[in-house]
Formats: sequence, C-alpha cells, structure tokens
Amino acid sequence: MSPSNLDDLKRAAALKAVEYVRDGMVVGLGTGSTAKHVILALGERIKKGLKIKGVSTSQETARLARKAKIPLLPDDEVWPIDVAIDGADQVDTQFNLVKGGGGALLKEKIVAASAKRFIVVVDHTKRVQVLGGSFPLPVEIIPFGWRNTARKIEACGGKAVLRKRGGKIFKTETGHYILDVQIARIDRPAELELQLNALPGVVENGLFVARTSVLIVGTPAGVEEQHAGH
Repeated sequence: MSPSNLDDLKRAAALKAVEYVRDGMVVGLGTGSTAKHVILALGERIKKGLKIKGVSTSQETARLARKAKIPLLPDDEVWPIDVAIDGADQVDTQFNLVKGGGGALLKEKIVAASAKRFIVVVDHTKRVQVLGGSFPLPVEIIPFGWRNTARKIEACGGKAVLRKRGGKIFKTETGHYILDVQIARIDRPAELELQLNALPGVVENGLFVARTSVLIVGTPAGVEEQHAGH
C-alpha cells in the first residue's frame, strides 16, 4: 500500500480511539504519525466543547497539543491519566508491542504505565505473529560506557547498532542514546524486557508487555477493535 493509504488507515483508527475520551478526562498523548492523528481529532472535539487535559510524551507532541488547544499537565506532577493513546512499531497476537522507532519510548512507557487504560492504534502492516525480525528493538541507554552496555545487550541475543541521525549520534530528549537491536524472533518478550532492564546502563527498552487494554487496527476492510483478554 502507498504511504498515503496507510496514513488514511491510521487516521481512521485514531478517530475510533478518540471515542474513548470523555469530558473531564486526563489523556496521555503518544508520539509519532498515529498519535498526531489522535491529537488533531481531539482538537476537533475540543472546538465542539470537549474539556480534557493532556500529558505529553515528547516536545513534538506538546507542540501539536498546544496547537490543538489541549491544556497540558506539567511533567513533574502526579497525573491521574484515564486513558493513554499511542501507536506502535509492531504488535503481536498477544498485544505485546515494540515501540521506540521515534525515540520517545521512555516517556511513552512512563505515561502508559500511569494510565488506567492504554489504547494502541496501528495500521494493519504493524501486526506480526512474533515480535522482532523486520523491526529492531530500541533499547535506551546512558552514554557512559555505551559500548560495554551494547556487548551485554548482545549477550542477551541480537546485534546492537547505535542509532544515528544525519551522521550524528541520536540523543533522546532525556539525553540518552538508543541501540537498535536486530533480533530474529522475540519469543519470550516478558523475559527479555526484564533481562534487558536489569543490565547496568540500560534505562528502558521498547518492549511493552501486557500493557495494551485496547488494540485498534486500521485495515483496508475497515477499523478493527480488540480488547485484551477477549
């Protein structure tokens, strides 16, 4: 499918996700192309009188939210997040995710973990039987001794490549590096998530295991909605 068609599918799924947002809610706002559609859709509902507050997962999301007239809670507050809505780079049959292609995985996971309900919005190309393979697993690490950390990560399986943008080392908004780890199959994502996060130097990784409440998928045949545990 062409990128424009996929974007239409993301938009359709995002519109469905926004139906979960009610007046007075605190909404976690993800980062990326799908999350952008969510923010724009919320902005349209705000024009019609919806009153919500948002929690942003990146500077780009905060900029879009302000443009859409979504009031944002400060980063250092305790947020009573009713629902968080975000995209994903991969989703398996158990609703486990790989996230972090955009580099905001740490803030995204903090927000997802703080939400009563986490809604994941994707187009159908993001669905896989098993995580890994076609998309590397992002692992956020501190810069100090990063080559040593990379070797420890590779000992868990896979090949780690330091993420670069425009020839320079990519740095997250919190000042960390990202290693993109190519793994053929992630058969036990829950184990790997814990294993990686136990390594000194690792801040967080892009495996979101058992966090998804609702999965909304834009497909050529329409929008599909699935609830965890059903």
